[in-house]
Amino acid sequence: MRARLVVFPIRGKIWCFSRSVDQSASQFTSTNTPSTVKDLWKKISSNSKPLNANAELLVDFISDKMNNAWVGLEKAPEGSFKNKLHGFGLQLLARVKPSEILLKSISKEVTNVRIAYPSSLNARLVRRRLRHIALRGTVIHRKYFYGSVTLLPLTTALAVLPLPNIPFFWVLFRTYSHWRALQGSEKLLQLVTDSSRAKQYSFEVLEASKELEELVRSGHDENGSVNEKAISDICIKFRLNKNDVLKWRDLV
Repeated sequence: MRARLVVFPIRGKIWCFSRSVDQSASQFTSTNTPSTVKDLWKKISSNSKPLNANAELLVDFISDKMNNAWVGLEKAPEGSFKNKLHGFGLQLLARVKPSEILLKSISKEVTNVRIAYPSSLNARLVRRRLRHIALRGTVIHRKYFYGSVTLLPLTTALAVLPLPNIPFFWVLFRTYSHWRALQGSEKLLQLVTDSSRAKQYSFEVLEASKELEELVRSGHDENGSVNEKAISDICIKFRLNKNDVLKWRDLV
């Protein structure tokens, strides 16, 4: 599977790194994830895959159930407890850094990446910055993954309270999120490794885009940031999630 990444300066020295929305990738994951506990057990017990592969299957199953529960909260009537819970969840999700969102999007199925960037940028600098994000991600998300795992037993104890165990589900989500970001970091690091420095092949294609260059250049405001209209145009042209892109611009 090929992933398309879009890279461009969005505010001063801050760059945006985002993956184009790929519907086929999400459909592939959903069709390969068991829908019930019975199906999950059959799939695990009937194959001879290694332990880590079965662990991934279990994680995907839990993630799918969490996503379905989130959709249920999103569709809850206005003013209901579930609706307020959804709003609180959105506030928590707003704190997730855009680099984590990028790394989570690089799944194990990705075999190479196509990187689009403004034609005025140096290709080696683009690769170096991507590699830095991937390398930093392997350190940060491994640290926070283990930290989240240690918090799970503590938050599980809160189940005795007569209220939804929000801390447990949040820590469970963060555990899953850091694990996915860690895997994505390692995969991206492998894909963008400069083959001239390492004895392995480089699996990325760098595309200098004049169209992206023009959109970025025309959208600069007096503060050196790319304005929202230009961001919208870039997101439409390169199929990016606008909310994810704006997170890069709003980084402190």
